[in-house]
Amino acid sequence: MRIHPLRALVPGLGVAVVAAVMTGSSVSAGDPGSGSWPMWGGTPDRNMVSTAKGLPTEWDVKTGKNVKWSADLGSQSYGNLVVAGGMVFIGTNNEKLRDPKQAGDRGVLMTFRESDGEFLWQQTHPKLEAGRANDWPFQGVASSPLVEGEKLYYVSNRGVVFCLDIQGFRDNENDGPTTSETLTGQFDADVIWSFNMLEEVGSYPHNMSNSSPVIWGDLVFLSTSNGQDESHVNIPSPRAPAIIALNKTTGQLVWEDNSVEDRILHGQWSTPAVGRIGGVVQVVSAQGDGQVRGYEAETGKKLWEFDTNPKESTWPRTRNELIGTPVIVDGIVYIANGQDPEHGEGVGYFHAIDPSKRGEGLDITKSGSVWRFQMHRSISTAAVADGLVYIADFSGYLHCLDAKTGKPYWTHDVLASVWGSPFLVDGKVYLGDEDGDIVVLAHSKDKKVLAEINMGNPVYATVVPANGALLVNNRSRVFSLAVK
Repeated sequence: MRIHPLRALVPGLGVAVVAAVMTGSSVSAGDPGSGSWPMWGGTPDRNMVSTAKGLPTEWDVKTGKNVKWSADLGSQSYGNLVVAGGMVFIGTNNEKLRDPKQAGDRGVLMTFRESDGEFLWQQTHPKLEAGRANDWPFQGVASSPLVEGEKLYYVSNRGVVFCLDIQGFRDNENDGPTTSETLTGQFDADVIWSFNMLEEVGSYPHNMSNSSPVIWGDLVFLSTSNGQDESHVNIPSPRAPAIIALNKTTGQLVWEDNSVEDRILHGQWSTPAVGRIGGVVQVVSAQGDGQVRGYEAETGKKLWEFDTNPKESTWPRTRNELIGTPVIVDGIVYIANGQDPEHGEGVGYFHAIDPSKRGEGLDITKSGSVWRFQMHRSISTAAVADGLVYIADFSGYLHCLDAKTGKPYWTHDVLASVWGSPFLVDGKVYLGDEDGDIVVLAHSKDKKVLAEINMGNPVYATVVPANGALLVNNRSRVFSLAVK
């Protein structure tokens, strides 16, 4: 772990964090309670749970039943949408060309009005010159943005962290310190600051950059996506950090950690979570060697690490990386391991970890294990509530487990691959799949399928509730669904 001297130049950094800890305002599990959904997982703990009510379990995208509005995206949309400030923000590609001056294969962040789906503004990014080694063709922006007040944070396909004004240039203002934008029309983004992870910390993203930011106090935390080159043997940048903390106001680097070093199995595509564990506000990061690590949020001090693979496992046959996001609920970390879907099916594990069981050393693989559930490989994130855990695997199985013991209550086969995550809201669990279906099940120890609705093409994303509507995107279109 390396702490940068900038910390001494940023007044109030520690005060802001301590104040947030005292109020607990940013670490309540699950729903942000604002009606919006301002980040991946809603709150920093990343729990896929909402307290919203009155959301639809019936709709039809062909007839328009319970479809409030829909809007075109690109041809591939892997980023999960967020809703804040009366707007919907989502990552996609440039196949739905909206500006002839920005043609070609690009990553795109699109913004729509929440009430009616009107397109507002976008920011686009050309592909990295190294091609698929760093920036896979036509995959677009895979980062899920974070909105705090009037600012939006996300990671572009070029590995650049951006802080934008959520109004774009529609407010006829150019917010700084960045004022050198070349595109300043009403449909363009207004950049406040940016941080290029390739240039500043030497990251070499494998296939894509996709970390979804999380904020605590004055800091924004991100994974660098540092990984292997196209040979899948070499790690071009073994000294680059796995996780960084930036000052959210200035974009300057505050701390970084590279505990993975040259042991990256493939890539680093998970995204960090923040929560209070054992009385300490911690950033939990699932990293490229298959280990989960916890850090003191303010300082970056490493507190613990947990290996999610059996000792005898070997890459790539039985040892897995970590792609899903850690979820923190009541001091327990829930995380599934797996591999890039291109590697096919295989055995994976879902863990419940208690990081407060720290001894003298950092390794809590034995002491911190609450339980382990064997399943197929997974790239999904869990939903935890009322003593139940819902987790999907890439093979298409949705599991309902006991949160305290890991005992399975039921499993449901959606008969298609699952890229997204189960979402629990209003007593129901929603899950999309690669066939384009969204299944709705009762939140219960007993399995009960309530509905199955097709969205027209594959659903790689997770549903999001906001202000009485359910928002979801398939590969090429975003929908707002509400009971009429």
